[in-house]
Amino acid sequence: MFTGIIEAMGTIREARAGDGLRLAVDSGLDMGGVKLGDSIAVSGACLTVVKLSGGLFEADVSPETCRATTLGKARAGTRVNLERALAFSGRLDGHLVTGHVDGAGLVTSVRREGGFLNFSFSAPAELVRQMVPKGSIAVDGVSLTINTVSASGFSVMLIPHTAGLTTLGSARAGDAVNLETDIIAKYVESFVGRALGHDAPGLSRELLARNGFI
Repeated sequence: MFTGIIEAMGTIREARAGDGLRLAVDSGLDMGGVKLGDSIAVSGACLTVVKLSGGLFEADVSPETCRATTLGKARAGTRVNLERALAFSGRLDGHLVTGHVDGAGLVTSVRREGGFLNFSFSAPAELVRQMVPKGSIAVDGVSLTINTVSASGFSVMLIPHTAGLTTLGSARAGDAVNLETDIIAKYVESFVGRALGHDAPGLSRELLARNGFI
């Protein structure tokens, strides 16, 4: 489990293809408290540390993760957002992030407003359904607050601190990003869908109204 508060930007030093990928990542972090088998979120995807050497760690990326995330196209030199797993004795400064990426979105526009960056993203309809204005979203592992939601995407505003410390600060229109919606929204959609006797993907405002929920 993670918080979406990025600790460092790392650099992929090597991406070795096999059945999936073996990534070697220069973390830029003090890895003294990290051991083999620990989890690290790499641009939002939870990966398991399989090798350690100073600030460098290696992790395997499964074929499924390669398909579902931008890591499938990672190459040497790619910058990534890094966060070590949450200690539940610590503060939860972002929101609960599982590191299980739901799908990819695309940056559709970036507008600078003073020192702030206003981002618009397109996203699959099944993910947009789980978004609400002022709710939480993880974009490339970064915990952000949703400003607006449309039928085809959403927008967020990056403060200068977040832009400077994450890869989103250099993102441009057309870039692909990893998206993880709020876990609470997923459970609500699933539970309500089951209560109505329908699969969650068929959930709609009209269906809720017909069954007396709204």
